[in-house]
Amino acid sequence: MSEQKKTTYPGGFDAIVAQMETRMAPFTYGPGEELPPLDVDFQPLKQKRMDSAAPELGKSSSTYARKYRELAGEFDSEPALLHLHGLLVANLRRDDQPPHTAQLFLRLWAEEADYLIAHLDARWLVSAVTTFGDHGQTELQRSLGQSLSVLFGMMKLYETERLFSGSAPDQAFAWKRKSAKQLAMQMDAYAITGGGLDINMLGRLWQEADRDEVIRPLVQRLLSLLIEDDKTVFRRLRTMRSRKEKQRAAGATPETKKKRNPVPVPASRQITDPARLRWGTVSLVKAPLDAILRFAAHNLDLGAHRVHIYLDDPEPATVAALSRHPRIEVTACDVAYWAAQKKDRMDSHRMRQVWVATQAYYDTDCHWLAHIDVDEFLLPQRSMAEHLARAEPDKIAIRLTSAEQMAGQAEEVFKLTPRAVGRPASVLEDIYPTFGLHLRGGFISHIEGKLFVRTGVEGMRFGIHAIHWQGEPATNIEEMPGIYVGHAHAPTWQQFIADLAFRMTDGSYRKVAGKDRFRFGDVVDFLIENEGEEGLRTLYQEVCTLTPNLAQKLGENGMLLDYPLRLEEKISRVFGPYLEGR
Repeated sequence: MSEQKKTTYPGGFDAIVAQMETRMAPFTYGPGEELPPLDVDFQPLKQKRMDSAAPELGKSSSTYARKYRELAGEFDSEPALLHLHGLLVANLRRDDQPPHTAQLFLRLWAEEADYLIAHLDARWLVSAVTTFGDHGQTELQRSLGQSLSVLFGMMKLYETERLFSGSAPDQAFAWKRKSAKQLAMQMDAYAITGGGLDINMLGRLWQEADRDEVIRPLVQRLLSLLIEDDKTVFRRLRTMRSRKEKQRAAGATPETKKKRNPVPVPASRQITDPARLRWGTVSLVKAPLDAILRFAAHNLDLGAHRVHIYLDDPEPATVAALSRHPRIEVTACDVAYWAAQKKDRMDSHRMRQVWVATQAYYDTDCHWLAHIDVDEFLLPQRSMAEHLARAEPDKIAIRLTSAEQMAGQAEEVFKLTPRAVGRPASVLEDIYPTFGLHLRGGFISHIEGKLFVRTGVEGMRFGIHAIHWQGEPATNIEEMPGIYVGHAHAPTWQQFIADLAFRMTDGSYRKVAGKDRFRFGDVVDFLIENEGEEGLRTLYQEVCTLTPNLAQKLGENGMLLDYPLRLEEKISRVFGPYLEGR
Protein backbone atom coordinates (compact mmCIF):
# COMPACT_ATOMS: atom_id res chain seq x y z
CA MET A 1 0.00 0.00 0.00
CA SER A 2 1.41 3.40 -0.93
CA GLU A 3 2.06 5.88 1.84
CA GLN A 4 -0.80 8.33 2.31
CA LYS A 5 0.20 11.88 1.39
CA LYS A 6 0.03 14.57 4.04
CA THR A 7 -2.67 17.16 3.30
CA THR A 8 -3.29 20.68 4.55
CA TYR A 9 -6.64 19.55 5.98
CA PRO A 10 -6.64 16.32 7.99
CA GLY A 11 -9.29 13.97 6.64
CA GLY A 12 -9.10 15.46 3.15
CA PHE A 13 -12.20 16.58 1.30
CA ASP A 14 -14.54 14.30 3.21
CA ALA A 15 -13.73 16.36 6.30
CA ILE A 16 -13.83 19.64 4.38
CA VAL A 17 -17.28 18.97 2.95
CA ALA A 18 -18.61 17.71 6.30
CA GLN A 19 -17.44 20.90 8.02
CA MET A 20 -18.82 23.07 5.23
CA GLU A 21 -22.22 21.43 5.52
CA THR A 22 -22.35 22.08 9.24
CA ARG A 23 -24.12 25.36 8.58
CA MET A 24 -26.01 27.41 11.10
CA ALA A 25 -29.57 26.38 11.90
CA PRO A 26 -32.44 28.55 10.64
CA PHE A 27 -33.50 31.49 12.78
CA THR A 28 -36.28 30.90 15.27
CA TYR A 29 -39.07 33.47 15.16
CA GLY A 30 -41.10 34.54 18.23
CA PRO A 31 -44.84 35.29 18.20
CA GLY A 32 -45.66 38.05 15.74
CA GLU A 33 -42.08 38.12 14.37
CA GLU A 34 -41.65 37.80 10.61
CA LEU A 35 -39.93 39.32 7.63
CA PRO A 36 -41.92 41.91 5.67
CA PRO A 37 -44.13 40.44 2.92
CA LEU A 38 -42.85 40.08 -0.63
CA ASP A 39 -44.87 43.12 -1.80
CA VAL A 40 -43.64 45.43 0.99
CA ASP A 41 -43.38 49.10 -0.02
CA PHE A 42 -39.70 50.04 0.07
CA GLN A 43 -40.21 53.82 0.04
CA PRO A 44 -41.33 54.23 3.68
CA LEU A 45 -38.34 52.10 4.77
CA LYS A 46 -36.02 54.68 3.24
CA GLN A 47 -37.50 57.34 5.51
CA LYS A 48 -37.71 55.30 8.69
CA ARG A 49 -34.62 55.39 10.91
CA MET A 50 -33.45 52.44 12.97
CA ASP A 51 -33.28 52.56 16.76
CA SER A 52 -30.41 50.45 18.13
CA ALA A 53 -32.61 49.39 21.07
CA ALA A 54 -35.16 47.86 18.65
CA PRO A 55 -38.16 48.54 20.97
CA GLU A 56 -40.53 47.00 18.39
CA LEU A 57 -39.30 43.54 19.44
CA GLY A 58 -40.11 43.96 23.09
CA LYS A 59 -38.21 41.42 25.22
CA SER A 60 -38.14 38.62 22.65
CA SER A 61 -35.20 36.22 22.97
CA SER A 62 -35.61 34.40 19.66
CA THR A 63 -32.52 34.02 17.49
CA TYR A 64 -34.24 36.22 14.91
CA ALA A 65 -34.66 38.93 17.56
CA ARG A 66 -31.00 38.70 18.53
CA LYS A 67 -29.89 39.12 14.92
CA TYR A 68 -32.45 41.91 14.46
CA ARG A 69 -31.01 43.83 17.46
CA GLU A 70 -27.43 43.21 16.32
CA LEU A 71 -28.17 44.70 12.92
CA ALA A 72 -30.21 47.52 14.48
CA GLY A 73 -27.09 48.49 16.40
CA GLU A 74 -24.97 48.39 13.25
CA PHE A 75 -27.48 50.50 11.30
CA ASP A 76 -28.41 52.78 14.20
CA SER A 77 -30.02 55.99 12.84
CA GLU A 78 -29.65 54.61 9.29
CA PRO A 79 -32.58 53.89 6.92
CA ALA A 80 -34.60 50.77 7.78
CA LEU A 81 -34.20 49.55 4.20
CA LEU A 82 -30.51 48.85 4.90
CA HIS A 83 -31.52 46.92 8.02
CA LEU A 84 -33.95 44.86 5.97
CA HIS A 85 -31.21 44.04 3.48
CA GLY A 86 -29.02 42.82 6.34
CA LEU A 87 -31.82 40.60 7.66
CA LEU A 88 -32.37 39.07 4.25
CA VAL A 89 -28.67 38.28 3.80
CA ALA A 90 -28.46 36.80 7.31
CA ASN A 91 -31.47 34.57 6.71
CA LEU A 92 -30.20 33.40 3.34
CA ARG A 93 -26.98 32.22 4.91
CA ARG A 94 -28.94 29.69 7.02
CA ASP A 95 -30.05 26.19 6.08
CA ASP A 96 -33.61 27.40 5.70
CA GLN A 97 -35.58 30.65 5.79
CA PRO A 98 -39.11 31.95 5.17
CA PRO A 99 -40.21 30.92 1.63
CA HIS A 100 -40.22 34.41 0.14
CA THR A 101 -36.80 35.51 1.52
CA ALA A 102 -34.78 34.97 -1.68
CA GLN A 103 -37.50 36.53 -3.84
CA LEU A 104 -37.62 39.60 -1.57
CA PHE A 105 -33.82 39.90 -1.74
CA LEU A 106 -33.86 39.72 -5.54
CA ARG A 107 -36.75 42.21 -5.79
CA LEU A 108 -34.88 44.61 -3.51
CA TRP A 109 -31.85 44.55 -5.79
CA ALA A 110 -33.93 44.75 -8.95
CA GLU A 111 -35.74 47.90 -7.75
CA GLU A 112 -33.31 49.62 -5.39
CA ALA A 113 -29.81 48.77 -6.62
CA ASP A 114 -28.75 52.42 -6.94
CA TYR A 115 -29.97 53.23 -3.44
CA LEU A 116 -28.26 50.21 -1.88
CA ILE A 117 -24.97 50.89 -3.67
CA ALA A 118 -25.03 54.51 -2.51
CA HIS A 119 -25.66 53.62 1.16
CA LEU A 120 -24.00 50.26 1.86
CA ASP A 121 -20.27 49.96 2.51
CA ALA A 122 -18.03 47.58 0.56
CA ARG A 123 -18.30 44.83 3.17
CA TRP A 124 -22.09 44.65 2.76
CA LEU A 125 -21.79 44.81 -1.02
CA VAL A 126 -19.50 41.77 -0.92
CA SER A 127 -22.04 40.00 1.30
CA ALA A 128 -24.75 40.82 -1.23
CA VAL A 129 -22.85 39.44 -4.22
CA THR A 130 -22.03 36.29 -2.23
CA THR A 131 -25.79 35.88 -1.59
CA PHE A 132 -26.41 36.10 -5.33
CA GLY A 133 -23.99 33.19 -5.69
CA ASP A 134 -26.29 30.97 -3.61
CA HIS A 135 -29.72 32.41 -4.43
CA GLY A 136 -29.47 34.19 -7.78
CA GLN A 137 -32.52 33.84 -10.00
CA THR A 138 -30.54 33.02 -13.14
CA GLU A 139 -27.50 30.89 -13.88
CA LEU A 140 -25.54 34.01 -14.76
CA GLN A 141 -26.38 35.68 -11.44
CA ARG A 142 -25.27 32.58 -9.53
CA SER A 143 -22.11 32.23 -11.62
CA LEU A 144 -21.07 35.86 -11.14
CA GLY A 145 -21.95 35.74 -7.46
CA GLN A 146 -19.83 32.64 -6.91
CA SER A 147 -16.92 34.06 -8.94
CA LEU A 148 -16.89 37.31 -6.95
CA SER A 149 -17.28 35.34 -3.73
CA VAL A 150 -14.16 33.29 -4.51
CA LEU A 151 -12.24 36.41 -5.59
CA PHE A 152 -12.95 38.38 -2.42
CA GLY A 153 -12.56 35.28 -0.23
CA MET A 154 -9.06 34.66 -1.61
CA MET A 155 -8.22 38.35 -1.18
CA LYS A 156 -9.20 38.11 2.48
CA LEU A 157 -6.96 35.06 2.94
CA TYR A 158 -3.82 36.39 1.30
CA GLU A 159 -4.20 39.94 2.64
CA THR A 160 -4.58 38.51 6.14
CA GLU A 161 -1.34 36.59 5.65
CA ARG A 162 0.29 39.78 4.35
CA LEU A 163 -0.42 41.48 7.70
CA PHE A 164 2.25 39.26 9.23
CA SER A 165 4.87 40.39 6.72
CA GLY A 166 4.97 43.77 8.46
CA SER A 167 4.72 45.60 5.13
CA ALA A 168 1.92 48.03 4.39
CA PRO A 169 -0.91 46.93 2.05
CA ASP A 170 -0.16 49.81 -0.34
CA GLN A 171 3.57 49.00 -0.43
CA ALA A 172 4.70 47.21 -3.58
CA PHE A 173 7.53 44.72 -3.24
CA ALA A 174 11.01 45.48 -4.54
CA TRP A 175 11.98 43.65 -7.73
CA LYS A 176 15.09 42.18 -6.14
CA ARG A 177 12.92 40.25 -3.68
CA LYS A 178 11.58 37.83 -6.27
CA SER A 179 12.08 34.26 -5.11
CA ALA A 180 13.55 31.69 -7.46
CA LYS A 181 11.33 28.97 -6.01
CA GLN A 182 8.50 27.49 -8.01
CA LEU A 183 4.87 28.39 -7.32
CA ALA A 184 2.47 25.86 -5.82
CA MET A 185 0.82 23.33 -8.15
CA GLN A 186 3.82 23.73 -10.54
CA MET A 187 2.33 26.97 -11.84
CA ASP A 188 4.42 29.51 -13.70
CA ALA A 189 4.77 32.87 -12.00
CA TYR A 190 2.63 35.75 -13.27
CA ALA A 191 4.59 37.88 -15.75
CA ILE A 192 4.41 41.24 -14.01
CA THR A 193 5.66 43.34 -16.92
CA GLY A 194 3.72 41.61 -19.69
CA GLY A 195 1.15 39.30 -18.16
CA GLY A 196 -2.57 39.69 -18.75
CA LEU A 197 -4.03 37.39 -16.08
CA ASP A 198 -5.42 40.28 -14.02
CA ILE A 199 -6.83 42.08 -17.07
CA ASN A 200 -8.51 38.97 -18.44
CA MET A 201 -9.99 38.00 -15.08
CA LEU A 202 -11.39 41.42 -14.15
CA GLY A 203 -12.42 42.34 -17.69
CA ARG A 204 -14.38 39.13 -18.16
CA LEU A 205 -16.28 39.62 -14.92
CA TRP A 206 -17.18 43.16 -16.00
CA GLN A 207 -18.42 42.01 -19.40
CA GLU A 208 -20.43 39.11 -17.93
CA ALA A 209 -22.17 41.51 -15.53
CA ASP A 210 -23.35 43.56 -18.52
CA ARG A 211 -25.60 40.64 -19.52
CA ASP A 212 -27.82 40.83 -16.40
CA GLU A 213 -29.62 44.02 -15.44
CA VAL A 214 -30.23 42.98 -11.82
CA ILE A 215 -26.72 42.03 -10.76
CA ARG A 216 -24.86 44.37 -13.14
CA PRO A 217 -24.83 47.49 -10.88
CA LEU A 218 -23.61 45.51 -7.87
CA VAL A 219 -20.83 43.61 -9.70
CA GLN A 220 -19.55 46.64 -11.58
CA ARG A 221 -19.59 48.77 -8.42
CA LEU A 222 -17.50 46.16 -6.57
CA LEU A 223 -15.05 45.83 -9.45
CA SER A 224 -14.73 49.63 -9.63
CA LEU A 225 -14.00 49.79 -5.90
CA LEU A 226 -11.42 47.05 -6.38
CA ILE A 227 -9.39 48.87 -9.02
CA GLU A 228 -9.69 52.20 -7.19
CA ASP A 229 -8.29 50.77 -3.94
CA ASP A 230 -4.52 51.22 -3.57
CA LYS A 231 -4.22 48.41 -1.01
CA THR A 232 -4.74 45.38 -3.25
CA VAL A 233 -2.43 42.95 -5.02
CA PHE A 234 -3.69 44.35 -8.33
CA ARG A 235 -2.43 47.86 -7.46
CA ARG A 236 0.84 46.53 -6.04
CA LEU A 237 1.58 44.52 -9.18
CA ARG A 238 0.68 47.45 -11.44
CA THR A 239 3.02 49.68 -9.38
CA MET A 240 5.83 47.18 -9.85
CA ARG A 241 5.09 47.03 -13.59
CA SER A 242 5.09 50.82 -13.88
CA ARG A 243 8.42 51.13 -12.08
CA LYS A 244 10.05 48.54 -14.29
CA GLU A 245 8.71 50.21 -17.43
CA LYS A 246 10.06 53.58 -16.28
CA GLN A 247 13.45 52.02 -15.59
CA ARG A 248 13.54 50.50 -19.05
CA ALA A 249 12.45 53.76 -20.69
CA ALA A 250 15.25 55.58 -18.89
CA GLY A 251 17.77 52.89 -19.77
CA ALA A 252 18.22 51.99 -16.08
CA THR A 253 18.99 48.31 -16.55
CA PRO A 254 21.03 46.25 -14.08
CA GLU A 255 23.98 46.61 -16.45
CA THR A 256 23.87 50.39 -16.47
CA LYS A 257 23.35 50.55 -12.70
CA LYS A 258 26.58 48.62 -12.16
CA LYS A 259 28.65 50.92 -14.38
CA ARG A 260 32.10 51.31 -12.91
CA ASN A 261 33.31 54.70 -11.78
CA PRO A 262 36.83 54.27 -10.39
CA VAL A 263 38.35 57.38 -8.84
CA PRO A 264 42.00 58.12 -9.69
CA VAL A 265 44.14 57.95 -6.52
CA PRO A 266 46.71 60.75 -6.20
CA ALA A 267 50.28 59.54 -5.69
CA SER A 268 50.54 61.84 -2.66
CA ARG A 269 47.86 59.77 -0.92
CA GLN A 270 49.39 56.33 -1.63
CA ILE A 271 51.21 56.24 1.69
CA THR A 272 52.31 52.84 2.96
CA ASP A 273 54.28 53.96 6.01
CA PRO A 274 51.93 54.11 9.04
CA ALA A 275 54.24 56.58 10.79
CA ARG A 276 53.76 59.14 8.01
CA LEU A 277 50.04 58.59 7.48
CA ARG A 278 47.61 61.16 8.87
CA TRP A 279 43.96 60.23 9.32
CA GLY A 280 40.94 61.96 10.76
CA THR A 281 37.17 61.95 11.20
CA VAL A 282 34.35 64.35 10.41
CA SER A 283 30.96 64.48 12.13
CA LEU A 284 27.93 66.72 12.34
CA VAL A 285 27.00 66.54 16.02
CA LYS A 286 24.02 67.44 18.14
CA ALA A 287 24.70 65.82 21.49
CA PRO A 288 25.65 66.62 25.12
CA LEU A 289 29.25 67.63 25.73
CA ASP A 290 30.06 64.42 27.62
CA ALA A 291 28.99 62.31 24.63
CA ILE A 292 31.11 64.41 22.27
CA LEU A 293 34.12 64.12 24.59
CA ARG A 294 33.83 60.34 24.71
CA PHE A 295 33.63 60.18 20.92
CA ALA A 296 36.56 62.55 20.36
CA ALA A 297 38.71 60.93 23.06
CA HIS A 298 38.25 57.50 21.48
CA ASN A 299 39.38 58.73 18.05
CA LEU A 300 42.30 60.73 19.39
CA ASP A 301 43.41 57.80 21.56
CA LEU A 302 43.44 55.63 18.41
CA GLY A 303 45.82 58.14 16.82
CA ALA A 304 43.59 60.51 14.86
CA HIS A 305 45.52 63.49 13.54
CA ARG A 306 42.37 65.60 13.27
CA VAL A 307 38.80 65.29 14.60
CA HIS A 308 36.51 67.63 12.68
CA ILE A 309 33.38 68.38 14.69
CA TYR A 310 30.59 70.49 13.24
CA LEU A 311 28.12 71.46 15.95
CA ASP A 312 24.58 71.42 14.53
CA ASP A 313 23.12 73.36 17.48
CA PRO A 314 26.21 75.00 18.97
CA GLU A 315 26.48 75.96 22.63
CA PRO A 316 29.28 78.43 23.44
CA ALA A 317 30.49 76.29 26.37
CA THR A 318 30.73 73.21 24.13
CA VAL A 319 32.63 75.14 21.47
CA ALA A 320 35.04 76.46 24.09
CA ALA A 321 35.64 73.09 25.74
CA LEU A 322 36.35 71.25 22.51
CA SER A 323 38.48 74.03 21.04
CA ARG A 324 41.05 73.63 23.81
CA HIS A 325 42.44 70.48 22.23
CA PRO A 326 44.82 71.25 19.34
CA ARG A 327 43.75 68.25 17.23
CA ILE A 328 40.01 69.02 17.38
CA GLU A 329 38.71 71.32 14.66
CA VAL A 330 35.40 72.77 15.89
CA THR A 331 32.94 74.54 13.63
CA ALA A 332 29.80 76.14 15.05
CA CYS A 333 27.06 75.72 12.43
CA ASP A 334 25.15 78.81 13.49
CA VAL A 335 23.41 81.48 11.44
CA ALA A 336 26.72 83.10 10.58
CA TYR A 337 28.15 79.80 9.34
CA TRP A 338 25.29 79.12 6.95
CA ALA A 339 25.33 82.72 5.75
CA ALA A 340 29.02 82.28 4.93
CA GLN A 341 28.17 79.20 2.88
CA LYS A 342 25.83 81.42 0.85
CA LYS A 343 22.98 78.96 1.31
CA ASP A 344 20.08 78.42 3.67
CA ARG A 345 20.42 75.85 6.44
CA MET A 346 19.03 72.61 4.99
CA ASP A 347 15.96 71.14 6.71
CA SER A 348 17.23 67.57 6.51
CA HIS A 349 19.96 66.72 8.99
CA ARG A 350 21.23 64.09 6.54
CA MET A 351 21.73 66.78 3.91
CA ARG A 352 23.57 68.90 6.49
CA GLN A 353 25.73 65.89 7.36
CA VAL A 354 26.92 65.29 3.82
CA TRP A 355 27.43 69.01 3.27
CA VAL A 356 29.78 69.53 6.21
CA ALA A 357 31.56 66.23 5.54
CA THR A 358 32.31 67.37 2.00
CA GLN A 359 33.56 70.75 3.27
CA ALA A 360 35.88 69.00 5.69
CA TYR A 361 37.15 66.73 2.91
CA TYR A 362 38.55 69.75 1.08
CA ASP A 363 39.76 71.60 4.20
CA THR A 364 41.45 68.80 6.15
CA ASP A 365 45.20 68.24 6.36
CA CYS A 366 44.68 64.45 6.65
CA HIS A 367 45.47 61.80 4.04
CA TRP A 368 42.38 59.78 4.98
CA LEU A 369 39.03 60.99 6.34
CA ALA A 370 36.14 58.97 7.81
CA HIS A 371 32.59 60.33 7.94
CA ILE A 372 31.10 58.85 11.12
CA ASP A 373 28.51 59.86 13.73
CA VAL A 374 28.99 60.68 17.39
CA ASP A 375 27.48 57.32 18.39
CA GLU A 376 29.84 55.36 16.11
CA PHE A 377 33.23 54.10 17.28
CA LEU A 378 36.10 52.82 15.17
CA LEU A 379 36.98 49.27 16.22
CA PRO A 380 40.29 48.40 14.50
CA GLN A 381 42.07 45.12 15.23
CA ARG A 382 45.47 46.82 14.85
CA SER A 383 46.40 50.51 14.78
CA MET A 384 44.17 52.55 12.50
CA ALA A 385 47.18 53.86 10.59
CA GLU A 386 48.36 50.28 9.91
CA HIS A 387 45.00 49.35 8.46
CA LEU A 388 44.99 52.37 6.16
CA ALA A 389 48.61 51.86 5.08
CA ARG A 390 47.68 48.34 3.90
CA ALA A 391 44.96 49.61 1.52
CA GLU A 392 45.40 48.70 -2.15
CA PRO A 393 47.01 51.66 -3.95
CA ASP A 394 44.22 51.90 -6.55
CA LYS A 395 41.41 52.02 -3.97
CA ILE A 396 39.98 55.44 -3.15
CA ALA A 397 38.28 54.22 0.04
CA ILE A 398 37.91 51.30 2.41
CA ARG A 399 34.60 50.22 3.87
CA LEU A 400 34.25 49.82 7.63
CA THR A 401 32.02 46.85 8.45
CA SER A 402 29.05 47.59 10.71
CA ALA A 403 28.88 46.28 14.27
CA GLU A 404 25.97 47.02 16.62
CA GLN A 405 26.39 47.55 20.35
CA MET A 406 24.43 45.24 22.64
CA ALA A 407 22.61 46.30 25.80
CA GLY A 408 22.82 44.72 29.26
CA GLN A 409 26.63 44.64 29.67
CA ALA A 410 28.97 46.59 31.91
CA GLU A 411 31.51 46.91 29.10
CA GLU A 412 30.88 47.27 25.41
CA VAL A 413 30.04 44.16 23.40
CA PHE A 414 29.02 44.33 19.74
CA LYS A 415 27.37 41.92 17.30
CA LEU A 416 28.04 41.42 13.61
CA THR A 417 25.86 40.45 10.67
CA PRO A 418 26.04 36.90 9.29
CA ARG A 419 27.50 38.25 6.06
CA ALA A 420 30.37 39.91 7.91
CA VAL A 421 31.59 36.54 9.15
CA GLY A 422 30.68 34.41 6.15
CA ARG A 423 27.55 32.84 7.64
CA PRO A 424 24.26 32.40 5.73
CA ALA A 425 21.38 34.77 6.49
CA SER A 426 19.29 31.76 7.49
CA VAL A 427 21.01 31.66 10.91
CA LEU A 428 19.07 34.79 11.90
CA GLU A 429 15.86 32.80 12.34
CA ASP A 430 17.55 30.65 14.98
CA ILE A 431 19.34 33.53 16.70
CA TYR A 432 16.29 35.81 16.81
CA PRO A 433 13.26 33.44 16.58
CA THR A 434 10.57 36.14 16.47
CA PHE A 435 12.19 38.95 14.51
CA GLY A 436 15.14 37.41 12.68
CA LEU A 437 13.35 37.15 9.34
CA HIS A 438 12.27 40.79 9.46
CA LEU A 439 15.59 42.54 10.26
CA ARG A 440 18.37 43.11 7.77
CA GLY A 441 21.40 41.33 9.13
CA GLY A 442 19.70 41.06 12.52
CA PHE A 443 20.38 44.77 13.16
CA ILE A 444 18.00 47.58 14.04
CA SER A 445 20.50 50.11 12.66
CA HIS A 446 22.38 50.32 9.37
CA ILE A 447 24.37 47.41 7.98
CA GLU A 448 25.98 49.36 5.11
CA GLY A 449 28.99 50.43 7.19
CA LYS A 450 30.91 53.67 6.75
CA LEU A 451 33.83 54.76 4.54
CA PHE A 452 37.39 55.91 5.11
CA VAL A 453 38.26 58.00 2.05
CA ARG A 454 41.56 59.22 0.63
CA THR A 455 41.62 63.00 0.34
CA GLY A 456 43.07 65.22 -2.37
CA VAL A 457 40.65 64.41 -5.23
CA GLU A 458 38.69 67.17 -6.93
CA GLY A 459 35.02 66.49 -7.67
CA MET A 460 34.45 64.30 -4.58
CA ARG A 461 31.31 64.50 -2.45
CA PHE A 462 30.47 62.55 0.70
CA GLY A 463 27.24 60.66 1.19
CA ILE A 464 26.11 58.87 4.35
CA HIS A 465 27.32 55.41 3.32
CA ALA A 466 28.90 56.29 -0.04
CA ILE A 467 31.07 58.77 -1.89
CA HIS A 468 30.44 60.34 -5.26
CA TRP A 469 32.94 61.50 -7.83
CA GLN A 470 31.88 63.73 -10.69
CA GLY A 471 28.25 63.06 -9.79
CA GLU A 472 28.44 59.24 -9.84
CA PRO A 473 29.01 56.74 -7.00
CA ALA A 474 32.67 55.81 -6.67
CA THR A 475 33.27 52.10 -7.21
CA ASN A 476 36.93 51.41 -6.38
CA ILE A 477 36.24 50.76 -2.70
CA GLU A 478 38.07 48.06 -0.77
CA GLU A 479 36.31 45.69 1.60
CA MET A 480 38.94 45.37 4.34
CA PRO A 481 38.47 42.65 6.98
CA GLY A 482 39.35 43.21 10.61
CA ILE A 483 38.13 46.78 10.94
CA TYR A 484 34.66 47.68 12.18
CA VAL A 485 32.57 50.71 13.01
CA GLY A 486 30.71 49.98 16.24
CA HIS A 487 27.32 51.66 16.41
CA ALA A 488 26.01 52.56 19.88
CA HIS A 489 22.60 52.92 18.25
CA ALA A 490 20.38 51.91 21.18
CA PRO A 491 22.66 50.92 24.09
CA THR A 492 19.77 51.18 26.57
CA TRP A 493 15.99 50.76 26.41
CA GLN A 494 15.58 54.37 27.57
CA GLN A 495 17.79 55.63 24.76
CA PHE A 496 15.91 53.54 22.19
CA ILE A 497 12.55 55.02 23.24
CA ALA A 498 13.92 58.57 23.53
CA ASP A 499 15.24 58.53 19.96
CA LEU A 500 12.33 56.62 18.41
CA ALA A 501 10.10 59.51 17.33
CA PHE A 502 12.91 61.35 15.53
CA ARG A 503 14.21 58.22 13.85
CA MET A 504 10.73 57.33 12.58
CA THR A 505 10.13 60.74 10.99
CA ASP A 506 13.56 62.12 10.06
CA GLY A 507 16.16 59.51 10.97
CA SER A 508 17.21 56.03 9.96
CA TYR A 509 13.76 54.41 10.43
CA ARG A 510 11.89 56.80 8.17
CA LYS A 511 10.12 55.61 5.04
CA VAL A 512 11.94 56.88 1.96
CA ALA A 513 9.74 58.13 -0.87
CA GLY A 514 9.96 55.89 -3.90
CA LYS A 515 11.62 53.08 -1.96
CA ASP A 516 9.45 50.04 -1.35
CA ARG A 517 12.07 47.99 0.49
CA PHE A 518 10.91 46.61 3.82
CA ARG A 519 12.55 48.59 6.61
CA PHE A 520 12.88 48.47 10.38
CA GLY A 521 10.37 51.33 10.65
CA ASP A 522 7.73 48.99 9.21
CA VAL A 523 8.40 46.54 12.05
CA VAL A 524 8.07 49.35 14.60
CA ASP A 525 4.81 50.58 13.03
CA PHE A 526 3.36 47.07 13.14
CA LEU A 527 4.33 46.53 16.79
CA ILE A 528 3.01 49.90 17.95
CA GLU A 529 -0.29 49.37 16.16
CA ASN A 530 -0.84 45.82 17.38
CA GLU A 531 1.02 45.47 20.69
CA GLY A 532 2.03 48.95 21.85
CA GLU A 533 5.08 49.52 24.03
CA GLU A 534 5.04 45.90 25.22
CA GLY A 535 5.70 44.75 21.67
CA LEU A 536 8.65 47.13 21.39
CA ARG A 537 10.03 45.80 24.70
CA THR A 538 9.80 42.25 23.36
CA LEU A 539 11.74 43.31 20.27
CA TYR A 540 14.42 45.11 22.29
CA GLN A 541 14.83 42.19 24.67
CA GLU A 542 15.23 39.61 21.89
CA VAL A 543 17.37 41.60 19.44
CA CYS A 544 19.28 44.23 21.41
CA THR A 545 19.90 42.75 24.89
CA LEU A 546 22.81 40.33 25.31
CA THR A 547 21.28 37.53 27.34
CA PRO A 548 23.35 34.37 28.00
CA ASN A 549 21.31 32.50 25.40
CA LEU A 550 21.84 35.17 22.74
CA ALA A 551 25.56 35.43 23.58
CA GLN A 552 25.90 31.68 23.06
CA LYS A 553 24.13 31.74 19.69
CA LEU A 554 26.09 34.75 18.43
CA GLY A 555 29.34 33.21 19.66
CA GLU A 556 28.65 29.88 17.96
CA ASN A 557 28.25 31.75 14.67
CA GLY A 558 31.31 33.97 15.13
CA MET A 559 29.09 37.06 15.30
CA LEU A 560 30.08 38.35 18.77
CA LEU A 561 32.70 41.10 19.08
CA ASP A 562 33.90 41.87 22.61
CA TYR A 563 35.51 45.33 22.41
CA PRO A 564 35.56 47.32 25.70
CA LEU A 565 35.94 51.03 24.89
CA ARG A 566 36.83 52.35 28.40
CA LEU A 567 35.81 55.83 27.30
CA GLU A 568 36.15 57.58 30.66
CA GLU A 569 39.76 56.41 30.89
CA LYS A 570 40.39 57.79 27.41
CA ILE A 571 38.87 61.16 28.31
CA SER A 572 41.29 61.47 31.22
CA ARG A 573 44.24 60.26 29.17
CA VAL A 574 43.55 62.35 26.06
CA PHE A 575 42.18 65.60 27.42
CA GLY A 576 43.89 65.72 30.82
CA PRO A 577 44.56 69.37 31.66
CA TYR A 578 42.43 70.65 28.77
CA LEU A 579 39.23 69.92 30.68
CA GLU A 580 40.01 70.54 34.34
CA GLY A 581 36.87 71.24 36.30
CA ARG A 582 34.59 69.52 33.76
